[in-house]
Amino acid sequence: MTAGTSIAAFMLGAGLSLATSWVLVSRLERVGERLGLSEALLGMVAALAADAPEVTASATALAHHQRGIGAGVTIGSNVFNLAALLGLGAVVAGRVGLHRKVVVLGGTVALVIALVCLLAVAGLIAPGTGLALVLVVLVPYAVLLGVRRAAIERLALPRRWSAWLSMAITEEEGELLEAVRPRRGRPIDAVVALGALAVVVVASVAMEQGASALGARYGIAEIVVGGLVLAAVTSLPNAVAAVYLARRGRGAAALSTALNSNAINVTAGLLVPATFIGLSKPSASGLLVAGWYLALTAVTLSLAYAFRGLNRRAGWTIIALYALFVAALLATA
Repeated sequence: MTAGTSIAAFMLGAGLSLATSWVLVSRLERVGERLGLSEALLGMVAALAADAPEVTASATALAHHQRGIGAGVTIGSNVFNLAALLGLGAVVAGRVGLHRKVVVLGGTVALVIALVCLLAVAGLIAPGTGLALVLVVLVPYAVLLGVRRAAIERLALPRRWSAWLSMAITEEEGELLEAVRPRRGRPIDAVVALGALAVVVVASVAMEQGASALGARYGIAEIVVGGLVLAAVTSLPNAVAAVYLARRGRGAAALSTALNSNAINVTAGLLVPATFIGLSKPSASGLLVAGWYLALTAVTLSLAYAFRGLNRRAGWTIIALYALFVAALLATA
């Protein structure tokens, strides 16, 4: 593949992937509304659809044994998401208000997934083991988001725990109601969503192949191609959506978009394909990206909990830490 062809494939793939992902998100949300999904589950469906470029690019790279790019896309996207979705959102909005229970509920799942990701990249656990650990946390979380308050109260949990979970989910549902409630879908929406998904997959494959070919031609490390270039480009739909939500004062929706997107990236974009294909041997740059993902997740959630949200100063702090991540990754690559 010539340089011109690689550039064309990357630009065309990126443009089609990002543009079509918006169609995919909107149509899947309508299908979810027709199926009667809760607001929280609608937010997760939207995150899943918007993550199609990252997941496809990562899986394609892993399938072609470009494991540095594959891991970089997934984990680098997660670091970028924290900076662009929450950091930039707080800077633009001035303040993103959050309920502490919402931060604790979603944040606990996010921290566990980030820790499992680091352990897998470090070679301390096998990808299949990491996938099982993530599903043990993520599946019950998704179920909790989908059940009604009465169902939670019927669970065999201490009364205090049931009351806390009910309140946390109620607060998140209230925040998400205005942000993600779409109009009721029709059968044509499902057809359009399937077509959009096909376009996103093909375009994302072309984008990844173009970027990897350019990286190889000009001697750019795979972790930089994946962790910085592809990570940022494939995360743009989520970033724009989160800034929009933050400006409307929908704090929980912005937080849910970021954390759910990161969880899906690790699960579907990294651990599922790596379970069958494998990950590259632990490296300094890979550990740096995974470690920074865990650390920035912890810092962001700590700020959100301490201040009941993220103000402009916290937003700049998150963005500054992402800039340090970029500098550190370029220095070690």
